[in-house]
Amino acid sequence: MAQPVEVGDKDFEQRVLQSALPVLVDFWAPWCGPCRMVAPIVAELAGEYEGRVDFTKLNVDDNPRVAATYGIRSIPTLLIFKGGKPVRQVVGFQPKAQLKKHLEEALV
Repeated sequence: MAQPVEVGDKDFEQRVLQSALPVLVDFWAPWCGPCRMVAPIVAELAGEYEGRVDFTKLNVDDNPRVAATYGIRSIPTLLIFKGGKPVRQVVGFQPKAQLKKHLEEALV
């Protein structure tokens, strides 16, 4: 089963912005309770959307440059990129059905 890939300031452009597939980026931190709640849902979705969407995680404490570039002020924040541009943002914990809805709308 596919798992989100850890990305950072150094490889964000290559793995996210230059990806041929849409990419969901989970901006998180280890100390964040809601981030830990959303992580297994993101992992499930990574399996369900394998081959259609790439799933990544970015630790905002370790990678402040990318987080600042996209104005991430609250975590968890999920950003969906398509063609190197952010097309959808989801802030805070949301149930799986809601996240799927956001993904489907971003894939159109």
